[in-house]
Amino acid sequence: MTTPLKQETIGQTRFKIGGMDCASCAAKIDTAVRRLDGVADVSVSVTGASMTVSHGGALPEDKVLQQVARLGYGIVKAEAHVSPMSDKAHADHVHDDHEGHDHAGHDHGHAEMGQAWWRSRRAVLTLVCAAALLAAYGIGHLFPVAERWVFLAALLVGLVPIARRALMAALAGTPFSIEMLMTIAAIGAVMIGATEEAAAVVVLFLIGELLEGVAAGRARASIQGLADLVPKTALVERAGGTSEVSAEDLAVGDVILVRPGDRIPADGEIVEGASDIDEAPVTGESTPKRKGVADAVFAGTISIDGVLKVRVTAAASDNTVARIVRLVEEAQEAKAPTERFIDRFSRTYTPAVLAVGALVALLPPLLVGGDWNEWIYKGLAILLIGCPCALVISTPAAIAAGLATGARRGLLMKGGAVLEGFRRITAVAFDKTGTLTAGRPVVTDIMAYGRDERTVLARAAALEQGSSHPLAMAILERAKADKAPVPPALAAKAISGKGVEGSVGGVAVFLGSGPAAGERADMTQVQRLAVDSLNGQGKTVSVLVADGVVAGLIAMRDEPRPDAAAGIAALKAEGIRTIMLTGDNRRTAEAIAASLGIEARAELLPQDKQRIIGELQREGLKVAKVGDGINDAPALAAADIGIAMGGGTDVALETADAAILHGRVMDVVRMVRLSRAVMANIGQNISVALGLKAVFLVTTILGITGLWPAILADTGATVLVTANAMRLLRWRG
Repeated sequence: MTTPLKQETIGQTRFKIGGMDCASCAAKIDTAVRRLDGVADVSVSVTGASMTVSHGGALPEDKVLQQVARLGYGIVKAEAHVSPMSDKAHADHVHDDHEGHDHAGHDHGHAEMGQAWWRSRRAVLTLVCAAALLAAYGIGHLFPVAERWVFLAALLVGLVPIARRALMAALAGTPFSIEMLMTIAAIGAVMIGATEEAAAVVVLFLIGELLEGVAAGRARASIQGLADLVPKTALVERAGGTSEVSAEDLAVGDVILVRPGDRIPADGEIVEGASDIDEAPVTGESTPKRKGVADAVFAGTISIDGVLKVRVTAAASDNTVARIVRLVEEAQEAKAPTERFIDRFSRTYTPAVLAVGALVALLPPLLVGGDWNEWIYKGLAILLIGCPCALVISTPAAIAAGLATGARRGLLMKGGAVLEGFRRITAVAFDKTGTLTAGRPVVTDIMAYGRDERTVLARAAALEQGSSHPLAMAILERAKADKAPVPPALAAKAISGKGVEGSVGGVAVFLGSGPAAGERADMTQVQRLAVDSLNGQGKTVSVLVADGVVAGLIAMRDEPRPDAAAGIAALKAEGIRTIMLTGDNRRTAEAIAASLGIEARAELLPQDKQRIIGELQREGLKVAKVGDGINDAPALAAADIGIAMGGGTDVALETADAAILHGRVMDVVRMVRLSRAVMANIGQNISVALGLKAVFLVTTILGITGLWPAILADTGATVLVTANAMRLLRWRG
């Protein structure tokens, strides 16, 4: 029972759990820890092998460790900001921290995440129990008089640890655990003389648990595999030389050397060199991006063809990959509505199974004179059929796989509720700048009068050299892309609010707005119409005047992202309404919207965007808001799902309900499709879990199947459900 907290401040402590391979394990741990004084809330993730405890004031960590260890699981406090450890490191860490603890009889054992499954404590127990069963068959064949006793001994090898776990779970608040059902069934089978079958069923149960552990390990590896993207060593420049150090020892400000073909070992900024960067491992972006000095790079990405010097901007524990891993692990602890419903259902389902088993065992003999042994046997089989493992794991397994596969493609969602919520989205509201568009102007048109376009561009670039203004940067980038020569400009100076002037190649040149240019040169009707036409398309026009004559026009605009039109069209194809909300002027907004096929609302303040989100919701729409995570904070908070994009990695990982790591509009519809794929998978899993149970329930009552098929039905359903969920790891969107 959770103790009410007087403290207003709620803290969180995170633990890594070893040997937790099914939803039943998670439920037992959750229930046991909630009973401790000072605990406000508990979130447990099977695939993340983690538990987060919310508490007021100081948490009695020793009691948490003792409570979980008593159930038979390895546990260690997870350090707040350590780089994600490999599976082997997790295992070593748990082992070291618990060297002095008594874990005798803990079949779940320590966090053997990095250990081969056949070397785990559970595998050893299963092997010993199976060997004892085989030995019992041999001894029983040679000495029939001792058959019952040798099978009883073989049964006890496996049943004693199971019964111990059942007792500890009952004392910790979970009386109706799968171990309790198994214990009751095995003892009951012995009482009616089915000792041999009971021993075999215990072995099958342990094999089933082992298979569940293997499946959970694979799911866990799919997430931890992200951490393995970051190389373990780095070449760092220190004291005038280059030396190899552990990537975990890199400090912010260190300069590292990255050779062609190397994975970049840390988040950083290029200070020397240029290279094509393969970001696919982190962002899912299939096309390498050319990056040079001052560009940001992510840990785990690959320098393809250039030597780079990179200044480290984030410690190993806080680089992009480490934060993605933490985000995914924490997200798995946030249960989806469907998962919460299944949890509630299973809490009444298991006692109901016990009741049905008891009724099947008692009523026919009492009411119609049925054979006691026959109907008790059927009742015990129903207990095994009713084990809720497959049903309870059906949702979290699919959610975990969906979150992991999304993260691998740069689609980050903070929890199962967010992942599930995407399938209900019926409208998406986009910010414009930096979301639908690239966030910086580019030169779209060059018109020359009396000279060629290359000369117009060269003279304009000459005046803009050294300027950091976005429009100046656009002109300089275009000159660089077109390989236009940029001559020096003499006596160049800015004229506030009008433009810039100077002398280029002995010619007096001015570059500025249309009205300012009109003060220096007569513009023809054709030229004025050209400026008006370009302005009408939402473009900013700079006029170049040379020796008192208009020499050309340069138009610039923040252009849509390459996939923006396709992304909007894909959302419409899914039946989702799209709308653009922007603070930009109406003419620019409408021009961009027309090119993308999206409705637009312009000249909005942040509170206006929030108001419009509310209006859409009152129309009955489920609204997702896509923005940069900073200026759109009110609207992101008001939306059913807030999606951060285009505001930089920090914002993308820390704000909103979901984040698009790479700036692709198409990723919004991919999130919707992933959500629908996950929910379809959950539906399949629940159908398999309940369908198999229904079939074997009928066949057991009819006397067609017994204890062996009953335990196989439960184990088989659990493995099938987990394997089906893991198919989501191959989802491509």
